[in-house]
Amino acid sequence: MSKTVTLRLNDKSYKMFSALAQAENRTMSNFIETSVLRSIEQHQFVDEYEMEEIINNEELNKSLKRAYKDVSAKRGRFIE
Repeated sequence: MSKTVTLRLNDKSYKMFSALAQAENRTMSNFIETSVLRSIEQHQFVDEYEMEEIINNEELNKSLKRAYKDVSAKRGRFIE
């Protein structure tokens, strides 16, 4: 079931979103939703080639396992 969300935009953003939505023959709501979902997919997930590279990188995996053990044992500290 869809939900309604209110979004406040400044004039410049509104005009830009509106023009882009019209160029793609979409509603502004659909344009914003699709754009946000694409952005999340591109920035939050690893594609199959990157994942294969991560899995095959022995040094990286050893380092991640050491870090996981340290975190589990509550060793170390956060540095800002």
